[in-house]
Amino acid sequence: MKSIVTGGAGFIGSHLVDRLVDAGDEVLAIDDLSSGKEANLSSAARLEQADICDERIGQVVSTFSPDRVFHAAAQISVSLSAREPATDAKTNILGTLNVLDAIRSVSGETAKFIFVSTGGAMYGEPETLPAPESLPATPGSPYGASKHSIEVYLPVYKRLFGMRHSTLRLANVFGPRQDPHGEAGVVAIFTRAMLADRPVTIFGDGEDERDYVYVGDVVEALTLAAESEGEGPFNVGTGIGTNVNDLFGVLAELSGYNQPAAYGPPRAGDIGKISLDSSLIHREWGWKPQTKLVDGLAATVSWFREQAE
Repeated sequence: MKSIVTGGAGFIGSHLVDRLVDAGDEVLAIDDLSSGKEANLSSAARLEQADICDERIGQVVSTFSPDRVFHAAAQISVSLSAREPATDAKTNILGTLNVLDAIRSVSGETAKFIFVSTGGAMYGEPETLPAPESLPATPGSPYGASKHSIEVYLPVYKRLFGMRHSTLRLANVFGPRQDPHGEAGVVAIFTRAMLADRPVTIFGDGEDERDYVYVGDVVEALTLAAESEGEGPFNVGTGIGTNVNDLFGVLAELSGYNQPAAYGPPRAGDIGKISLDSSLIHREWGWKPQTKLVDGLAATVSWFREQAE
């Protein structure tokens, strides 16, 4: 198979590229390297350094002629989206439409589009937890709204252009290679600071809950999406909410960190509690998370420790 991974040098994308290469795919990673790193990328994959908003994307996709396109490139910061909604929309809406138009112009009826959406920011403050896909989409941030808008576009592209697609709504993904320098990825941010014995700030009171799912389990769901029927959206999470205070405690123990957490004001756009009901993807495709939180955190801390040495 010939696979394109947008954001292929990034956190989730590079792990997916590894899996596809191991399966024997010919892989093209498209990444502008604004947050992704070429060092993350398998030497067996080809890199096209380009922004997904770039008009060159059409030519890149046409030349490669993929069987499937995994769309992981995105603006991922909820708080940045609250500060700069137009910036978020440019990447997450216009950039994605640019990729979709590139696909349909060359192979719209054959290439499958696998969309990396959000579960953590899609349901607002749901009364039902874990949240199933049957709940209405009520994003509480521009980031969630931009992801939802693409979910609305995809059935339209199928009706008009015959484009096959699957949508995965991911929980809070963590693991090795996650970027600790941005505003997203609390596990990476905490781990990097703890290993350097720097202060760690928790925004709010630390009682906010998130559903943390390991990157290896997410990659498994993405590969199933490429090989299976079903458009979704499908939640991809553990169904377990973990608050930030507890997460801090586990990471402190794993990293040998002895300082207390500092507390700052809550961030705009953040929600209180979210966890995802992933029973639908289990029934349809047999997927369920295999990595316990503490095991995934231990692997993540170990990776960051190796990078610091």
